[in-house]
Amino acid sequence: MNVIIIEDEKPSARRLQRMLDKLGIQANTLLHSVEESVLWFQNNPHPDLIFLDIQLSDGLSFEIFDVVKVKSAIIFTTAYDAYALQAFKLNSIDYLLKPIDTEELAKALEKFKEHQFKEQQVALDFNAIKNLLVTATDPDYKKRFSVKVGQHLKLFAIEEIECFYSENKGTYLHTNQGRSYLLDTTLEQLDNELNPKMFFRISRKFYVNIHAIKDMVSYTNSRLEIKLNNFNEQEVIVARERVKDFKNWIE
Repeated sequence: MNVIIIEDEKPSARRLQRMLDKLGIQANTLLHSVEESVLWFQNNPHPDLIFLDIQLSDGLSFEIFDVVKVKSAIIFTTAYDAYALQAFKLNSIDYLLKPIDTEELAKALEKFKEHQFKEQQVALDFNAIKNLLVTATDPDYKKRFSVKVGQHLKLFAIEEIECFYSENKGTYLHTNQGRSYLLDTTLEQLDNELNPKMFFRISRKFYVNIHAIKDMVSYTNSRLEIKLNNFNEQEVIVARERVKDFKNWIE
């Protein structure tokens, strides 16, 4: 079976590659962007199966299929919460929620093999999927933030942001690429702008993205310390009065 992984976060791609290897499946090709994927598909035989992240570093993965016609079977890997998964169910597409579970991965592969054995092709309407994702996501919450860098404006999709924090009377966003940017807002103003399924205010200084949490450890005075994937600027502590609500939130 010829399998490739398209995932912008290289550690996540390598982790999935190792999980597949343990299940006896080799994914020797790892792609990390729309541009890289388009070039690869234009110059290589298309695989039997693609593990495809939705949000890549240079855009949505659907943009790949605006350029090249791919006939491979697709299993989506996504950080979208359950509220958006109607988009996948209605299109008979399998999906895996991050962080990927080995048992769920095995089930998805079995489903693929059954379809392959029956020679059933699922027609993928990528425009329909995009529209369903938009309507499944609450439109009242912000989808992206703009920051000024010199004379330029940079846009960051909400999925790219690990946390928001305040420091020296300024409010910053921190990306999954490990960089912080000053915002023209306050944490209080973010209270009604961030989706509470994705972000939680753990203290007066921090909002954290549930998908960016890699570890949680006990801290002094009945508090918790949060370890994020790419944030090392300062300690990220859940305030004592917020610990109970935070535990309920992550569950």
